[in-house]
Amino acid sequence: MVKMLRTLFSRQWWWSTLIVIVGIGLTIRLGIWQLDRHSQRQETVSHIQAVQAMPVLDLNQSLLPPDLTSMEYRQVTVSGEFDFEHQVALRNQVVSGLWGNDPGFALITPLIMANGRAVLVQRGWVPLEFNTPLAWRQFDEPGKVSLEGIIRLSLEKGETGKALLDPTLSPGETSLDFWNYVNIARLQKQTPYQILNVYIQQSPGADSQSLPYLAIDQPDLDPGDHISFALQWFFYTGVLLIGYPVWVMKQKAN
Repeated sequence: MVKMLRTLFSRQWWWSTLIVIVGIGLTIRLGIWQLDRHSQRQETVSHIQAVQAMPVLDLNQSLLPPDLTSMEYRQVTVSGEFDFEHQVALRNQVVSGLWGNDPGFALITPLIMANGRAVLVQRGWVPLEFNTPLAWRQFDEPGKVSLEGIIRLSLEKGETGKALLDPTLSPGETSLDFWNYVNIARLQKQTPYQILNVYIQQSPGADSQSLPYLAIDQPDLDPGDHISFALQWFFYTGVLLIGYPVWVMKQKAN
């Protein structure tokens, strides 16, 4: 063992040994990083599954949980009246069907509850030809409505952080009709009453073929391939840790 170490750190081999040591440290760190990512992913999946297993939450009740943002994908019920004057639309929404993928908009409408609270509701998808607030009004549901859905969180940008941000107001503008994300903090500024810090994605009802089309986005519960990636990095560690000394000793013997 001492003889091998002397050889590895000899004048002939010390530089390559140093590179291999750095490589061993790097592969170990990458393996541990993948294990950490696996643990984080497992926690996320377990949290979502626990939230989905909770009883349906009635948003009309007087006492709501203090932090609704920790309950994304929890099922909820709510009743109230829609405020179509402050309705907006999300761009770049696609519906897939037998006819292919169709681009369009998703309608986002405030629902005012009897207890004075208000919550934004994603009411479904409409085709591109319905590209004005006036055109959306043919989908109004006047009077008191009751609906079911799931809690979704506000977004400021895409998950990668590189997607197009929502524009700021131009001089003279007081509101935006078209948005890239349900940015509740910014939507609050053009809504004359307080809205909850989450929004509701409405569940499809009995009539699923009428506009606006309703669909629920299912969360990704795949644990990922982090364990296999970690094992690969630890395999590379073993190759460097065992294979390099063997190779050096063979070179020396030759």
